[in-house]
Amino acid sequence: MAVTIRDVARASGVHVSTVSRTFSAPHLVNPETRTRVLAVAEELGYLPNRAAQALTTGRTHNLGLICPDIANPFFPRLIKAAQAQARERDYHVFVADTDEDPRVEEELIQTFAKQVDGVLLCGPRLSNRVLDRFRHDLPLVVVNRRIRGLPAVLMDVAQGARLAIEHLVGLGHRKLALVLGPEGSWNSKQIREAARDATIAAGAELAVVGPNSPTELGGQRAAPEVLRTTATAVLCYNDLVAIGLIEGLDQLGASVPGDLSVIGVDDITEARLTRPRLTTVAMPTVAAGRTAVDMLLQMAGNAVQGPPALTTLPTNLIVRESTAAPIRHEVS
Repeated sequence: MAVTIRDVARASGVHVSTVSRTFSAPHLVNPETRTRVLAVAEELGYLPNRAAQALTTGRTHNLGLICPDIANPFFPRLIKAAQAQARERDYHVFVADTDEDPRVEEELIQTFAKQVDGVLLCGPRLSNRVLDRFRHDLPLVVVNRRIRGLPAVLMDVAQGARLAIEHLVGLGHRKLALVLGPEGSWNSKQIREAARDATIAAGAELAVVGPNSPTELGGQRAAPEVLRTTATAVLCYNDLVAIGLIEGLDQLGASVPGDLSVIGVDDITEARLTRPRLTTVAMPTVAAGRTAVDMLLQMAGNAVQGPPALTTLPTNLIVRESTAAPIRHEVS
């Protein structure tokens, strides 16, 4: 027979309401009493009824996490970190994938609204206007996009882009190309602006290719246009695009880093496994996932007052085998 709340109350020597508050509003229970009740509950194997708690407290102890492409190796590390952080705080995470479709994203937020205490939006594709409307319905935290009125955890991809350009210029490259990501991507815009400014500061040239699909196929399809720029070095929107570009260049008879140096962004596992090993901007996905959960739980607990929180996490450049000094003559 399943252990009930009354069994825990009897064994703890407290009223049933005290046991209920221990799980639904622990801050209202004397610390010594709370410790005793939790110890007895664990010993008896008692599990609180989440559905019943939600009816009385309005809290589901569930969070939603929506990402644009769960097949992209960038996201699993962030998702696992968010789940681990939530679990430590007695929460669970429901994960959903939009397949880069803003309409699906909107439907998912509406679906989650009545089932979770808040939603993490990773690189959302919805317009600022639509997201502003949703923030009045449930707590939202955005990862890797800055939206006025919404708390956000940002990975400083602009810093990473500057480091990448400085690395390429330091190797002697003067004609560079930038392979963009999808149209409307906040990350892609940040990379473009930072790469442009760093290139101008270095007295180099920058050709822009895109927008492109943020996938290996997107990188492959960009290869002919990259070659037409006569650039000797390329910065790509992400590692998948960079890996696809290297494959596309190889099919066209161009080698990396012999003919062109290539840099990606993310530092996914595949960046270390591909040949040549990919030079890339490492993104702090684990820290971002954990920080975003903490921020969201603060909002869900009504502990946040004042302007929306904003956390920016640093990035760094990891130099591997896909970048080298230019060896072919650059066309003026």
